[in-house]
Amino acid sequence: MDNLLDLIAGVDPVTEKFAVETQRRLDNLTKPKGSLGVLEELAKRYVAIRNNISPKIKKKVVYIFAGDHGVTDEGISAYPKSVTSQMVKNFIAGGAGINVLARHAGVGVKVVDMGVDFDFEDDVNIIDKKIQKGTGNMTKGPAMRREEAIKAIQTGIELAGEYVNEGGDILGVGEMGIGNTTASSAIAAAITGFSVEDVTGMGTGITEDGWKRKVGVIKKALALNRPDPREPLDVLAKVGGLEIGGIVGIIIGGALGRIPVVIDGFISTAGALIAMELQPNIEGYLIASHSSVERGHKVILNRMGLKPLFDLSLRLGEGTGAVIGISLIEMGMKIYQEMATFEDAEVDRKL
Repeated sequence: MDNLLDLIAGVDPVTEKFAVETQRRLDNLTKPKGSLGVLEELAKRYVAIRNNISPKIKKKVVYIFAGDHGVTDEGISAYPKSVTSQMVKNFIAGGAGINVLARHAGVGVKVVDMGVDFDFEDDVNIIDKKIQKGTGNMTKGPAMRREEAIKAIQTGIELAGEYVNEGGDILGVGEMGIGNTTASSAIAAAITGFSVEDVTGMGTGITEDGWKRKVGVIKKALALNRPDPREPLDVLAKVGGLEIGGIVGIIIGGALGRIPVVIDGFISTAGALIAMELQPNIEGYLIASHSSVERGHKVILNRMGLKPLFDLSLRLGEGTGAVIGISLIEMGMKIYQEMATFEDAEVDRKL
């Protein structure tokens, strides 16, 4: 535990060391000042995070963390728990939405088994980090022991460290786990203080009656476990998920390696919330890709002070929004590095 806290304490804040120089180049490109809006802002963010006036984006990866949830026994999802392992196989086969978008964007896909209740074949192209076969049913006790939550975070940090050592330039985070919107709503309610109703959405497409059952299940879990909002590890362990813990870790690890972490939707943002509660300096390394239709997502984004890049009414997860976000960041950097200046193009400036 002390080692984890020491690692987290080592996250430095993002500085504006190259802000003036970056802005000067952007303003000298053949366009009216600020006319490419958010793309220019993304270029400045990338330069600041990398602490390098001319960084490259060559290696791009989205990590999909997968895990099952014991709370599915309470009938809170429109899909059975078996879909988690089936979708993991779909990711590996390249047939899911994330695979299609990632191929288009030139982003690699890495699938991490943090706690899927299934034994995959040894030759399957998956990163096996299984801590246990899913969490416990949080309506009957804590989802995890504290030691398991810590191990999940440490696993994510280690994966990020390996990626940074491989020359990684940017990473996105996604997830797969039937029942994880329930866990994320519980995390959101516990930390933000908003009502369960305010942070609970329809998940995979449940009915109105299903939503009411889901709200009741989350309230029961919170009342039973009483997660301490001042202790993010306590919240993660009592009402979170193994895949969410992995996301917490890879976000911390990305920040330690000074690379941007592009978060996806509600579940990955719940992980980002815990990471930021552990270390406020994390905020500077996070880029929120989008605002999903899950009502709790906006609550968490507001709490974190993050402004999403777009709203396309997405609710798939998997890292799909993160891949789109990575593409926008790359566009911003291409503008910054490849667009001609007024002098280069011999174009007259504004009078």
